[in-house]
Amino acid sequence: MKVAIVHDWFNEIGGAEKVVKELLVCYPDADLYCLFDFFNDQKRSKYLSNKQTKRTFIQHIPFAKKFYRFLFPLFPKAIEQLDLSGYDLIISSSYCVAKGVKKDKNQLHICYCHSPVRYAWDLKEDYLNEVKEPLTRKLFSFLLERLKKWDKESCYRVDHFIANSQNVASRIQQNYNRTATVIYPPVDIDKFEPEHHKSNYYITVSRLVSYKKTEMLIKAFKELPYSRLLVAGAGPNKERLKRMAPENVELLGYIESNKLTQLIKGAKAFVAAANEDFGITIVEAQACGTPVIVPYLGGYKESVTNRTGLFFKDQTVESIKNALEEFETGRIIFDPNAFSENIQQFRKERFHKEIKRFIETKYKEFKNA
Repeated sequence: MKVAIVHDWFNEIGGAEKVVKELLVCYPDADLYCLFDFFNDQKRSKYLSNKQTKRTFIQHIPFAKKFYRFLFPLFPKAIEQLDLSGYDLIISSSYCVAKGVKKDKNQLHICYCHSPVRYAWDLKEDYLNEVKEPLTRKLFSFLLERLKKWDKESCYRVDHFIANSQNVASRIQQNYNRTATVIYPPVDIDKFEPEHHKSNYYITVSRLVSYKKTEMLIKAFKELPYSRLLVAGAGPNKERLKRMAPENVELLGYIESNKLTQLIKGAKAFVAAANEDFGITIVEAQACGTPVIVPYLGGYKESVTNRTGLFFKDQTVESIKNALEEFETGRIIFDPNAFSENIQQFRKERFHKEIKRFIETKYKEFKNA
């Protein structure tokens, strides 16, 4: 069985890239395809088994590494130009356009969907709110609607969808009218050890893009000057967030994984404000014995319990501030055993077993049809 794995792009490390890493454990001989790839040797070794990727013309556009988000109108054409002939099985790891690769009737395409393309569907207005100039906003709105139309049409190139959560499965049903099997993403639980002696700071980890709502967290901590927040992660909003951050908020930029683990272990709590599809880092925080403070939305409802975290109701500065103040009272006691119990369902070994069983069953059915 000749296998191709298609991912949207390799630029920064997030949950989707960790999934690709484990897909390569399951299918080590697979070839890797993507729109563009700017991984350095260290990331390539750690996440891609030192594999070289086959890329599209997006790779060669000047400044693509920094400004790739503005190139989204070109993504559908680029992904469609990938030549995947000769492969028996195509596995797409998709949160943007990877699922839109073309195939023939003799190939099976299974999509591990992290999310239907966010800025064409539920987060469209969030992205448009960043565009201040009216004519540019109107143009972007038109282009996003065109991407949405393509996204809906191209979903039928997928034979079977796997969703990373019930949350995403519901959106696949709503947006594409397709059913999806839920297989939770892999978390390397054994790499984390709980730390019960916490330091006097909070931490958040994410790409610094608008939908992660990091700005909202910073504003909440601005109203709590005696509470300290560390912000780990890189992204296009980093400089703007740095300018608005008060003295008790520190933007650390990209942090190497071992050091980041130590910071998460030592934090009194992990905070986040986004409506996440799933949230691997939230599971990693719980594996460190670190309570989480998150909105009662999306994938968090599946990965966090009342015994491992504190939910706040609304994505507002006031709601975040109230949750932090409640946490600071010390009235909420978290049972260390609850963290261990909750994270077992997300083990990477469970992912390997479930993903291989699903794919091999569907491939056998496909060949015998």
